[in-house]
Amino acid sequence: MSWATHDLEPYVLKKELGWKIAFIPVLFGSYAPDIFSKWLVYGDNIFGHNLRADNPAQFHRGWPGVGFTHSLAFGVLCAGLIYAWTKSPLWAVSFMVGQWAHAISDIGDTVGTMLFFPISTHTISINAWAYAGQTGRMTDAAAYFSGLGFVWDGFWLVCAVLCWRALTMDYFDRQIVPIDPFWKWAKAKGVSASTMVIIYRSFFWYGVCRWIAWLIYNHIVHPHPFDLSWGGPYWVDAEGR
Repeated sequence: MSWATHDLEPYVLKKELGWKIAFIPVLFGSYAPDIFSKWLVYGDNIFGHNLRADNPAQFHRGWPGVGFTHSLAFGVLCAGLIYAWTKSPLWAVSFMVGQWAHAISDIGDTVGTMLFFPISTHTISINAWAYAGQTGRMTDAAAYFSGLGFVWDGFWLVCAVLCWRALTMDYFDRQIVPIDPFWKWAKAKGVSASTMVIIYRSFFWYGVCRWIAWLIYNHIVHPHPFDLSWGGPYWVDAEGR
């Protein structure tokens, strides 16, 4: 799993690919694989009932389960549905780019993703950092931000900062608004230009603040030992290792 990466990738992808993609569907695509499943990995208490997958890693990344959301085919399927609904190849391709970026990014942990589902249910993983979703949100965060996971997020943070021009008003006016119907719709609904820019920038700042906040929480407020070895940290019971 990645934490800030999926917030920051859309800005870098948009800056590098320019007019070939639209920001909003890339962002939705980047969030899509986890949006309906992550809360069941960690579990939640609803009306006194604890809802949690019996085998969180299997549910999240495997089959049977919803691991197909992390496959390349899922991105293609969603792109097809988006095109059928919107008749916009730009939105379809943009969503697929975001979803593919998410699926490929998550091969970094010890569980990996079923990239080639349904052809294969085998998960592809490079085992760089520990998958600890089954241990709960706080332990998972502690493990991620103590191993190479936080380095991976940091890489995307640096890339996003280097693309700082993508956050300017001029860039927003020239590269974001003209090609994405969402912003034209928002403007027609009376949303001011300054509010639209705040919305556009908010996911960037969310990713940056989340990366910084989790580092502070897990290494100052509640100190955990760093372990930047491949597959670490080894003090957590990681799935797939």
